[in-house]
Amino acid sequence: MDKKVFICIFAIFICMITAVLVKPEAKTTTKKASSIKGNILEVSNNSITVSDKDNIIYTFVGDGNDSFDIGEMVNIKYDGKLNKNKEKQTAKVVSVDTYTDEKGVPSSWNDGGIFSGFYEMAYNKLKTMSDDEKIGQIFLVRVPEKNKISDLEKYKFGGYLLFKRDFDNKTKKEVVDMTESFQNASKIPLIIATDEEGGKVTRISGNTNLVQTPFKSSSELYKEGGFEAVKKDTVNKSEVLEDLGINVNLAPVVDVATDPDSYMYERTIKEDTKTTSDYAKTVIEASKGSKVSYTLKHFPGYGDNADTHNTSATDNRTYSKIMEDDIPPFRAGIKAGAEAVLVSHTIVPAMDKDNPSSLSASTHNVLRNELGFTGIVITDDLAMGAVNVDNAVTKAIKAGNDLLIVTDYEDSIKEVKNAIEDGTLSEEIVDKMAFRVLAWKYYKGLMYDVEK
Repeated sequence: MDKKVFICIFAIFICMITAVLVKPEAKTTTKKASSIKGNILEVSNNSITVSDKDNIIYTFVGDGNDSFDIGEMVNIKYDGKLNKNKEKQTAKVVSVDTYTDEKGVPSSWNDGGIFSGFYEMAYNKLKTMSDDEKIGQIFLVRVPEKNKISDLEKYKFGGYLLFKRDFDNKTKKEVVDMTESFQNASKIPLIIATDEEGGKVTRISGNTNLVQTPFKSSSELYKEGGFEAVKKDTVNKSEVLEDLGINVNLAPVVDVATDPDSYMYERTIKEDTKTTSDYAKTVIEASKGSKVSYTLKHFPGYGDNADTHNTSATDNRTYSKIMEDDIPPFRAGIKAGAEAVLVSHTIVPAMDKDNPSSLSASTHNVLRNELGFTGIVITDDLAMGAVNVDNAVTKAIKAGNDLLIVTDYEDSIKEVKNAIEDGTLSEEIVDKMAFRVLAWKYYKGLMYDVEK
């Protein structure tokens, strides 16, 4: 054999032996922890709860640190995956560090949502406001029978909610004078709302001085003329409301009810999920030509449950059943541009077995994450029997609502102030709520630069 060939073969043989006997050093990789930024809602020695930029609430159990303050902005690094539809998390916290935003709208408030084009204006306005003004903005108050103007000036509410008694026997001029007097008494323009659903619930059109014939229910309209009739009714209704000084309608009802004997049935369109979804889309789209905002209710779907005005109601259906039957109308309305969603007081164990939906962070997380809703979340009236719990206002704030409907506004405002004073709530959390309400008002064209 040629000597050179022999040497080459021998060299290849040595390399092969070396490759077998000498294992290359294993490459080591370090798994990078995920992170999330948000404002602290609650801390203890075994948990930490934060609200992120999308207003989704997370509670990390087992890794809290009570050295942090409520309201601080923190960056949490964690191992594992987050369940964005639930409040309680199994992901393991690696570290929690505070951080400070640069001047301007805090990054943890910038969700890129429906009102985001007005965030800078809202934030600049917020910085000029007193603590009382900020707290007042988060309340939509049922108009009291007495001291309507003086208490509005004192407590600086974000809005007034009008019921049938506020319209009874009044002429159009008297109603206009009333709503104008409210606006004139408020330094910051008010949300002035009512429930004008039509059919069973007619706050305004039950008064023939204001509307010659009461507005029909959604089911009557649909049976008589389909969605074209629904569209015309929405446009007509919006004109009436706008002329009276009403800028928010707590309608439409987009619940799906199948039992004719159930509480909500007569207030629904009385059709299946698909038709109800088309109804939600039609109303929201038709409302966009007016200055009146419409509100999808009652999330996550009232179904065939009992009346929550006087007692609690529990919906024991599975999560998948609710998502299939009840959620699509809300999804359709949100996609069409809905600015507000009202949350019911029903208890839905599939989402949260311990709290009514209005006080449930997990239920709000479904609304924010699964449906991608970035608008204003409103509680149903916290005076209703289904929320007969201690500190309901504080719980509603921590759950992720933006605007709270209350009747007993004095005690409600006192509760917020006490909670801030004792550290249960932070000023920053209330600031964020007020900021979002202000952004909505700018979006609606209510705000202006001239101070009253």
